[in-house]
Amino acid sequence: MGVIRSFKDGIGFFLQGLRWVARHPRWWLFGLVPALIVFVLYAVGLYFLGVNAGGMAEWATPFADGWTEAARSAFRFLVGVVFLGAGLVLAVVTFAAVTLVLGEPFYEKLSEKVEESYGEVPRDHEVPLWRSIPRSIKDSLVTLGYLLLFTIPLFFLGFVPVIGQTVVPVLGAMVSGFFLTVELTALAMERRGLARKNRFAVLRANRASALGFGVLVFLLFLIPLGAVIAMPAAVAGAAIMVRTRLAPAVAPSGAGQPGHLPPGTVRPGAVPPGQFPSGGAFPQGR
Repeated sequence: MGVIRSFKDGIGFFLQGLRWVARHPRWWLFGLVPALIVFVLYAVGLYFLGVNAGGMAEWATPFADGWTEAARSAFRFLVGVVFLGAGLVLAVVTFAAVTLVLGEPFYEKLSEKVEESYGEVPRDHEVPLWRSIPRSIKDSLVTLGYLLLFTIPLFFLGFVPVIGQTVVPVLGAMVSGFFLTVELTALAMERRGLARKNRFAVLRANRASALGFGVLVFLLFLIPLGAVIAMPAAVAGAAIMVRTRLAPAVAPSGAGQPGHLPPGTVRPGAVPPGQFPSGGAFPQGR
């Protein structure tokens, strides 16, 4: 399967999730609740960051005190913009993780409902909520650590002329998109008993699809209120992608169902259940 086709397939999975929530508006509204709460908290944080960006830029650039007024003001304005941009990107890439943790009962139910519409739901690896939430927090913190390993160097590369305004935004969107997919597919993969290390392996083996899905979600999350509106569709699309491409361990019942797979078969490009490839550029986790 070609890389471009796989990338387009990843976009298609999000669109399938969008169609699903459009056909089930009650579940879309159900998924809006935790997303809206987190959005308000993030909006307040970004507001205070914007108000104090100038002071932060001044604190971070004492070496510019001896410059001319015009040069010092222009440089510190750019540094303030970088701080604000970094805060915005950090908010976007952590929004899904924080929302999934705080709204886990909501999104677990939504993800299950999506899978029910495709057939049998894997239930052999269900764990109580009091165990799943701490595990989700730990996994999200580990994923954030991996994300920072990529985004911190990209942050400093953003100061390099030309490269910082062309190459870095593209790389940033790809890295952020991949890790958004990591977070959003966690619910459906955990339902199949896949630990964090194995989830990374599955996504590395389907990197183009993971990027197509995640980059689109990342760009939508940059739009004001886009994260709130798109979050239920992203959860639904992630469940569909896991079921029909990444880890189709359970075949939907009945031909003609969306994503139908005959028993014992694996869709081309998917990782067979129980097999996890090695190698790849992205970290495997624990």
